[in-house]
Amino acid sequence: MPKIYYVYILASQRRVLYVGMTSNIEHRVFQHKTHAFEGFTAKYNVTNLVYFERYGSVMTAIRREKELKAWRREEKIKLIETTNPKWRDLSYGWYQRHQFQPDANSTGHKASHPSVILESKVMSS
Repeated sequence: MPKIYYVYILASQRRVLYVGMTSNIEHRVFQHKTHAFEGFTAKYNVTNLVYFERYGSVMTAIRREKELKAWRREEKIKLIETTNPKWRDLSYGWYQRHQFQPDANSTGHKASHPSVILESKVMSS
C-alpha cells in the first residue's frame, strides 16, 4: 500500500492557525489534542483540524506545507472556508471509546496513543 502524506491546518477556538505535515494524520492530530508536546499548538490550544490535503509524494507534501506556511493569514482562511465554511473540527468522531475498552480512569493510566484506549473512526474519502 502506497504511503499517504497529509498537509493540514489546525485552528483554535479563537482561530489561531497552524500548518503542518504528517504521514499519520490520525496520530498527529491526537498528539495536538492531548498536548503531547510543548510548543505553539499546546500554548495556544490549536487542536481543531479544519483543513487537510493528501499527497502520494513526501516531497510534494513538504513543498505544499512550505507554500501554505508562506501564505498570508487571509489566504489560509479563504482556503479553509472553500471546503469548511463553518470551521468544523474534521477529526470529530475519530476517537470514540470502544464499548469493550475499560475506562482509562479505572486503570489509573493515561492514554499516550489513540490505539491504547480509543478506537479510530477515520473515514476514507
